[in-house]
Amino acid sequence: MRAIEGFGDYPFADMTDLCLVPDVVIPLKFKVLDFDRYKGTTCPKNHLKMYYRKMGAYSRDEKLLMHFFKDSLAGAAVIWYTNLEASRIHTWKDLIIAFLRQYQYNSDMAPDWT
Repeated sequence: MRAIEGFGDYPFADMTDLCLVPDVVIPLKFKVLDFDRYKGTTCPKNHLKMYYRKMGAYSRDEKLLMHFFKDSLAGAAVIWYTNLEASRIHTWKDLIIAFLRQYQYNSDMAPDWT
């Protein structure tokens, strides 16, 4: 019977464990913006610049920036984001550093004039 009912020890028993930013406060009139989605194949710095510019009105709200960053990702980049450990990402800067480290190879491979 225990095998059927389980032991109540589920990996996500607390739903806040699923969220990178569990205590984000979304403004009442906030409209989700339409982002160009990053798929992991282009320059991550350019993506961050464009994301930050679109979110300019909310640039002082780190939690909001972190929460909606996932909406600017697609494909493998979304999988990367969902696998981030919340214990390692506390600030917007932490998220940026993790993102740049993950996709640095795109910057290294980008052709230049030299």
